[in-house]
Amino acid sequence: MHLGNASTALLAWLQTRAAGGTMILRMEDLDRARCKPAYSELLIEEMRWLGLDWDEGPDVGGPYGPYTQSERGELYRDAIERLKQDGRLYFCYCSRAELLMMANAPHGLKSEGSPPRCGCRELSEEERRIRAEIKSPSLHFAMPDRAISFADGVAGERTFLSAGDFAVQRADGIVGYQLAVVVDDIAMGITDVFRGWDLLDSTPRQLALFDALGADAPRYAHGPLWLGDDGKRLSKRHGSVALSELRAEGIAAERIVGLIAWATGLIPEPEAMKPSELLPLWSPEHIAQEAIALPAHWMDLLRQQ
Repeated sequence: MHLGNASTALLAWLQTRAAGGTMILRMEDLDRARCKPAYSELLIEEMRWLGLDWDEGPDVGGPYGPYTQSERGELYRDAIERLKQDGRLYFCYCSRAELLMMANAPHGLKSEGSPPRCGCRELSEEERRIRAEIKSPSLHFAMPDRAISFADGVAGERTFLSAGDFAVQRADGIVGYQLAVVVDDIAMGITDVFRGWDLLDSTPRQLALFDALGADAPRYAHGPLWLGDDGKRLSKRHGSVALSELRAEGIAAERIVGLIAWATGLIPEPEAMKPSELLPLWSPEHIAQEAIALPAHWMDLLRQQ
């Protein structure tokens, strides 16, 4: 985990515990080449070290397990089959590089008044047959041609005019993130989602999937991104941002919790605190929106608490 992950985990915990809800930990490990079991074990260890707990998860079980996405493939395949039958999916033969290039072109994937997408959605049966002989297709979800609005728990009312079609299954068979989290949210009865600002753009796509699958969507709230003093995403060039490195330096978990609470606007000055001590102060309306720019001396703040 890095500070940004830790911040989102802490804010999600505060939101859930303040509301008297059930905290669920779910491992999103669909890409097995990048998601090793050791990473999940370290995540659990570091969250507990911060003072966070959960009611359901891969290590504690629960009524909606398994809580590891790589073990839930049948649910995803069933959802894909249902969307196919309803005519909501189409085969896309474009590579990721081609889609990115077209999306960035001045008049590429996005035509006036329409969401961005490639031409594969309109291919004839014969055209699909010819392209399939050259390249295995991915499966894309056809987004509705309308604006999608929702009330964000931190940022307020949000409207997206064009979210664009997206993959629900890659050409190699790996299920897409957007579909997997929606299917899991439905199966687990999720009512509230608190996550990072970088996933805000995923919300209209997921809302469209909930609608296509005939399910109620949860309430969403998006916590701020963490930036360095140069305005760029927090990384190693800004100091030891990984919790494992901070722990190795002897930084106490309470100091990290206090830094997060101060940076997100929960307390006026950084001071060592436990997550439970922040519960009386919790109010999502007070959380910083979009981004937090840490000062250059943020490591000194941790050491001086």
